[in-house]
Amino acid sequence: MSLEELRKQIDEIDDRLLELLNRRISVVQKVGELKHRTGASIYRPEREKAIIKRLVEKNGGPLTEAAIEAIFLEIFAVARNFEQPQRVAYLGPEGSFTHQAAENRFGAMSEYIPLHSIPAVFKAVHADRARFAVVPIENNTNGFVGETLDELAKSDLKIVAELYLPIHHSFVTKAQHLYQVKRIYSKDIAFNQCRSFLLEHELDTIEYVPVESTAKAARLAANDSESAAICSHIAAKLYKVPVMFENIEDNHRNRTRFIILSDFENEPSGSDKTSILAKLSDRPGSLYEFLRSFHDAGINLKKIESRPASSEAEFDYWFYIDFEGHKDEPAIKKVLLKHQEEIKYLGSYVQNG
Repeated sequence: MSLEELRKQIDEIDDRLLELLNRRISVVQKVGELKHRTGASIYRPEREKAIIKRLVEKNGGPLTEAAIEAIFLEIFAVARNFEQPQRVAYLGPEGSFTHQAAENRFGAMSEYIPLHSIPAVFKAVHADRARFAVVPIENNTNGFVGETLDELAKSDLKIVAELYLPIHHSFVTKAQHLYQVKRIYSKDIAFNQCRSFLLEHELDTIEYVPVESTAKAARLAANDSESAAICSHIAAKLYKVPVMFENIEDNHRNRTRFIILSDFENEPSGSDKTSILAKLSDRPGSLYEFLRSFHDAGINLKKIESRPASSEAEFDYWFYIDFEGHKDEPAIKKVLLKHQEEIKYLGSYVQNG
């Protein structure tokens, strides 16, 4: 077949896709009307997971599982905005990795509110200025984000979804040559994550300027021709700073886990994770006895992290715990009931890690 004939086939398929997508949106709008009447949440991660799983099992190729997920996550995001406009608060500024994570789940049509701090992101949802919050909770190189754990301890918002984002850093500059760079802007964590690159290129003796975010670093480098920034590729593109080196991080499997927060709870999906905070009595064996309850119930613990609690006691701690399963499963419900005085429930959500 000629190129023109193949393009004609593509046009015909696109016409059919447009027709089917419009039909889908029409049905989604009816679903939205029902949800509005019953007060149900528009965003249902467990339902979206079930749809993608069904399509992957039905798929005959050549689309991969990752391609199917990418296409349908954007379709879901567009559809949700037809049900109800989505406002999403995130740890900014624009072009940050958290912004990238938010767009990954809520698509191009949602309204995004960049905020300067994690407490401000939580507050935006509490004050109904946004429906969802997106914040980082941990990085596989630098560990947990303490400020997020502190806000979870104080907030009534629930974790409704998680996502893991690969974190790749770029070295960007308007300088023509590396020796012309007199200073480097970035977030302090990013300097640590790119230590080997900086040493290898003899950049360890010039000035490092820590800033609030890698996106701000890119913005500063855009206006300073004797500087460079360590930032994301998306920030470099946003602020039009040329990329000199890609993927400069020491750990090329560097990932950050982000959580999405709102004021509703998910139904079980069959592959869930539950997060809690536990504040235990200060006596020998209290942690052992608490964790033994999960062992005896056959519940798989995924993570445990201690965090100083905001209290008058000098050494008082919360334990952040992730485990497999949904809070409504009988074995989990029994353990949570047994320790209800010691536990703050944070949410059950589809497991993605």
